[in-house]
Amino acid sequence: MEEKKSDIGESDKSGSPEVSVVIPLLNEESSLRELAQLIGKALQGTAYEIVFVDDGSTDGSWGVIRELHALNPNVRGIRLRRNYGKSDALQAGFEEVRGKYVVTMDADLQDDPNEIPEMIEMLKGGSDLVSGWKKVRHDPITKTVPSRFFNAVTRWTTGIRLHDFNCGLKAYHRKVTDEIYLYGELHRYVPLLAKWKGFGNISEKPVKHHARKYGKTKFGLSRFLNGFLDLVTLLFVNRYMQRPMHFFGLFGVIFLIAGVAISGYLAVMKIFYGENLGDRPLLFLGILLIVVGVQFFSIGFLGEMINKGQVDRQKPSIASIL
Repeated sequence: MEEKKSDIGESDKSGSPEVSVVIPLLNEESSLRELAQLIGKALQGTAYEIVFVDDGSTDGSWGVIRELHALNPNVRGIRLRRNYGKSDALQAGFEEVRGKYVVTMDADLQDDPNEIPEMIEMLKGGSDLVSGWKKVRHDPITKTVPSRFFNAVTRWTTGIRLHDFNCGLKAYHRKVTDEIYLYGELHRYVPLLAKWKGFGNISEKPVKHHARKYGKTKFGLSRFLNGFLDLVTLLFVNRYMQRPMHFFGLFGVIFLIAGVAISGYLAVMKIFYGENLGDRPLLFLGILLIVVGVQFFSIGFLGEMINKGQVDRQKPSIASIL
């Protein structure tokens, strides 16, 4: 397995902070100093750490992180060998945090650190996860309109009533980030992953959203297509990975019934009415449906056999042990 981390800023691990702020970044050297200062002010009086995850930046971001760490031991850094994407960067941060509560936010200064204390209080009040909602956004229409459509579809398919799944500002109990695993584009579906792990107390908080101050966005419209594909994969894997016959067998039954019904009808027309069937497209449709139905059944059986042969199964999430 390829090693993602090449350098981790050293810090005093004698005491654990209460809050860990994980910030994935790519070429954001202009905003890091100001962001670290704003977080420090927002969390004044709270034991905290800031974990910057440099996701393969080609500018001076890593140099700034090293500088901030030298000035403030609460600032830590993780440098990935290349650009892996936001989900992998977040996962690298989750594996290094030491706080009881974990906050994620973007590095472009559009998320407001002053929202963090209230989100932590919501966690202390019983929430497993608090998701930010950029109720008033300062983004171009090319981002806001697709985002609204994306969120509406995600709400409908997942049943989680959040307005902004893609908001980078979120707060978690550490037990949540320890249980989930992010890769690909799954950072958009952390609430769904948490729900599947048994953390159903998911809250939402309207948060301030600022206009981008430095640089430009790293994401294009393709992220929404990739996000939808990941959502379909995620839903399928979670619902049918351990029971593939329930999915493929259902379609197999439907196609087989339709094919047999069509073939039976044509057989009656041939036997009792002497009609010529050789030039009827319905005959080929019936045959096709039967063949496709058998294929779906075969895929389902193969999936079940593969599952039965697996040794390394996913471990269940344990809520408590007495």
